Amino acid sequence: MRVVGLMSGTSYDAIDAAAADIVLEDGTLKLSPLGLVRERYDDELREALAGALPPASTSLERVCLLDTRIGQAFAVAAVRADRELCAGRAELVASHGQTVYHWAEAGQVHGTLQLGQPAWIAEATGCTVVSDFRPRDVAAGGQGAPLVSLVDLLWLRGRPGVPAALNLGGIANVTVAAGGAGDPVAFDTGPANALVDAAVVELTGGRLRYDVDGALAAAGRVHQPLLDRLLADPYYRLPPPKTTGKELFHAGHVREALGGVGPLPPEDVIATLTRLTARTVADALRPLGATEVVASGGGTHNPALMAALRAELAGTPLRTSDELGVPTAAKEAYAFAVLGFLTVHGVAGTVPACTGARGARVLGSITPGGRVPVLAVPAERRVDSLVVMDR
Repeated sequence: MRVVGLMSGTSYDAIDAAAADIVLEDGTLKLSPLGLVRERYDDELREALAGALPPASTSLERVCLLDTRIGQAFAVAAVRADRELCAGRAELVASHGQTVYHWAEAGQVHGTLQLGQPAWIAEATGCTVVSDFRPRDVAAGGQGAPLVSLVDLLWLRGRPGVPAALNLGGIANVTVAAGGAGDPVAFDTGPANALVDAAVVELTGGRLRYDVDGALAAAGRVHQPLLDRLLADPYYRLPPPKTTGKELFHAGHVREALGGVGPLPPEDVIATLTRLTARTVADALRPLGATEVVASGGGTHNPALMAALRAELAGTPLRTSDELGVPTAAKEAYAFAVLGFLTVHGVAGTVPACTGARGARVLGSITPGGRVPVLAVPAERRVDSLVVMDR
């Protein structure tokens, strides 16, 4: 089946559209990558989205507008991916949508909202669309995140030791394979790029949106009192499974921490926030006995962050997903392509030990397209591993 996976993460800067041919044979998912295209949100839409996200207030009118325009933007990305990567033969689109709110209180998730109306995608591409992946896991008592944990575990199965997958988007999340007789674990460790990006925008007056090549962090020094204040947030001490987002880790979070230490050079603030990401990731992985860390996401392109991670991991090998055949920028989009494939085949897309749900669930809602409907009944429902094929 030829599938397009659409993903826009908590950094909400662009839509990643990754295409792949996926087949299920004898319990093995075989994924043949076809490439990635990226569609940036236009400035008007990005500013409207930023202005509606917590802790800002919004209106139902704004929510409707965003749901429509984000859906249209996702449709543009899907059409382009179908044309440029699939020769116009895509059969299925799996759309994560844009997370705008993840309702978590006291370690429990009560609801989650992703915008990007799938009808626009189905209408523009003619493809069946799977969307709204997270709510079913939440309804079953799970965290609704990180949903890529099943794909991570299938992908890393068979590697020696206790491999861990790390995604460095706006929020950092990890999936750690079972060691010995234990269960696998997956959870959000805290901010990856979220606080760094927010501070860069604020400290440069909007001139920069992120720390380009980690230059600001590299020019600064870690301010220990500020780091200590940031590390005192109760989230880091919650046991997994757990999830978080920009509802907690936003610019106000940084301003509040800075209020207790006084003004600092911008470079020192960015260096400290970069170290916060590295420290909290390493602190989360250490007790789980990870023997290697395979990183993906935008943060892998920040040399200062990767250097800080290597220092904090203290000898645990850190490599990128590129080394295992999955481009770092496309990994989550490919993961949702796999989840969409599982959905239309009636196969569960979650690991209860990772999300905390009562059981594994088939994820998502299905919007039929104008082409031949894609609703498959598999000859088998057993999925044991994921192999990334050479192109």
